[in-house]
Amino acid sequence: MDLLDQVSELRSEASLPRMVRVRQHFDAPVVADIDGTVARELAPFLTAITPGSRVGITAGSRGIANIGSILRAIGDAVRAHGGDPFIIPAMGSHGGATADGQTEVLHSYGISPETTGMPIVSSMEVREIAHLGDDHDRGPTVFMSETALAADGLIICGRVKPHTDFRGPVESGLAKIMTIGLGKHRGAQTVHAYGTRGLAHWMPRAAQAMVQVSGTVLAGLAILENAYDQTARLVGVAASEIGGAGEAALLEEAKGLMASLPFDDIDVLVVDEMGKNISGTGMDTNIIGRMLIRGVPEFVRPNIRSIVVRDLTDESHGNGAGIGLADIMTQHAARKLDLRATYINGLTSGIGGVQRVQLPIVMPTDVDAICAGVLTCGRGDPENVRVVRIANTLEIGTIEVSETLLDAVRANPRLEILSAPYPLVFDASGNLPVKSPAHASAH
Repeated sequence: MDLLDQVSELRSEASLPRMVRVRQHFDAPVVADIDGTVARELAPFLTAITPGSRVGITAGSRGIANIGSILRAIGDAVRAHGGDPFIIPAMGSHGGATADGQTEVLHSYGISPETTGMPIVSSMEVREIAHLGDDHDRGPTVFMSETALAADGLIICGRVKPHTDFRGPVESGLAKIMTIGLGKHRGAQTVHAYGTRGLAHWMPRAAQAMVQVSGTVLAGLAILENAYDQTARLVGVAASEIGGAGEAALLEEAKGLMASLPFDDIDVLVVDEMGKNISGTGMDTNIIGRMLIRGVPEFVRPNIRSIVVRDLTDESHGNGAGIGLADIMTQHAARKLDLRATYINGLTSGIGGVQRVQLPIVMPTDVDAICAGVLTCGRGDPENVRVVRIANTLEIGTIEVSETLLDAVRANPRLEILSAPYPLVFDASGNLPVKSPAHASAH
């Protein structure tokens, strides 16, 4: 018998509350002219390009708004200065730690020669370029992509945002794209071996070592997104500021733009989908309030007692990194897991990765999974259970909340009620419709 078949007849029953569709309103600046903004931000840094120079532009393994257009605009700016641009996959061990796999990941995000106007040059080959630290503070060996080292120039493109594993002056952004992304599988594994505290300490230093040793980093282009996952700002960053004060200032700005769940205490959070295109941890830990790394303090808020995951995105290609952040998942989601890709990601990520790829309880259907969440959330009065349903941790502008949260909704001026209360409706198989709160029509 298949392992997952063992839970096919497992059932869970509980009284589920009626739900209400709610819209959150956030301040949300948007870049109206991507081409013009990219050209303007990068212009001061591209004067060093000589005719025919091969300029590599990084592309990572995250779902970023307008990423194809942004990359195309960078390529156009490079060509306007006489350069010959190409794309370098910068994603550590993702894509199964293979060159073809990383190209496939880019294609799944709509990044291709056709959409960007540039070829993709993918290789997992790296070169050892530096040793960090000294006898008193031994640091990691720094590895860098041979493809990147062979380029005449490099532009580091990436989204700046809070990291899902640690806190520091520089978190997820340009320094990470360099250290982890251009370090490929070997570089990512080496830095992650130092744990989350080591990652916060060594990642910016490794990025600067790569800048100095290569001598070809022209600039960075930082992408900041608003609470609706739209492009809020595009900022040119000097190579010397990657991992430094310039990037740190952008991180603080990004924190102020982030969305969040509107409640501090939630009994059950139903997540329609998680995946690598949503967050490096499948679900953004900053949204769900769970770190789940031994020795790293947990979030104070939100306090979510039970997290139920319904599906894994197709764009994840079976990589279930972060599934351990959930308490319960559906059999449908579990069947989509590629354990090899998931475990490679987990092992590469070190102590945090190992915990976060541990499987939650698997229930056969949506209704069984949600009922199990209600029964195990520790609520002694289930009639007052507080349930929130989201599409994923990127799309929380429109959500579903249980009727029991209506008083809190009415008291919050940034929340708008979109519907009367209605019951969750499951099909004959016990599953919810495909549409999520963010995409459903009003009831």
